Amino acid sequence: MPRKRRAPQPARRIDPAALAEFQAGIRKRYSNEEILEQLRASAERLGRSPTMREFEADPETTVHPQTVIQHFKSWNEAKRKAGLVPRRFAQPADLIRQLRELGDELGRPPTAKDLDAHRDSMPSKSLYWHMFGSLKNALREAGFDVPVGEERLERAIDQGAALARKLGRLPKFADWKQARGKDPELLSEWQIYRMLEPHKGAWAAFQYLVRERLLEDGVEVSAEGRLRQQRSRRGGAGR
Repeated sequence: MPRKRRAPQPARRIDPAALAEFQAGIRKRYSNEEILEQLRASAERLGRSPTMREFEADPETTVHPQTVIQHFKSWNEAKRKAGLVPRRFAQPADLIRQLRELGDELGRPPTAKDLDAHRDSMPSKSLYWHMFGSLKNALREAGFDVPVGEERLERAIDQGAALARKLGRLPKFADWKQARGKDPELLSEWQIYRMLEPHKGAWAAFQYLVRERLLEDGVEVSAEGRLRQQRSRRGGAGR
């Protein structure tokens, strides 16, 4: 009897050279830096270093986790390159040590802006928030002298940026009063006013600081104080 021909196995139908060419084409859709920017942006939105599942579920990402792995060999290596210490490997002592080393290099306490500028070698500011509650707390743990007044102003600026995102514009004095009526965790509008009282037009000075924070975070703000769509950090239109 004639022998029955076995159905070809799917894996045997794959041409290794064609597969390599296909994978190279996928990799070319995104540069390494575009992928790292998407990882950092996702971490900022989540407030922590994303897992593969969280990154894939993020509606603003366009890179598939497998593409990230193809570029960087592993998910955790990609996060390290992005300055996002993998959470299961992140130890408070390691984060504090890195803050001290950066402070020694700068000759002063590092700021959130400094962490952004050293993304290739430093964990993200969101990871410090996740581990210590705030960057200021982490700086104190690292032995840096952080004035209380400065910490309160930083807190107010963070709250102002969050409120601006909800309103779609820079908050006015009346906006803040109304928001604090619903959220007692907010500093009072008069506390903010007094912190900036030496400046002519104290509330305008506060709006200026909030605007600077939003710009640092990639949010465009018009001359009238209205927020525009967040500047895209994505490297392509689809996964």
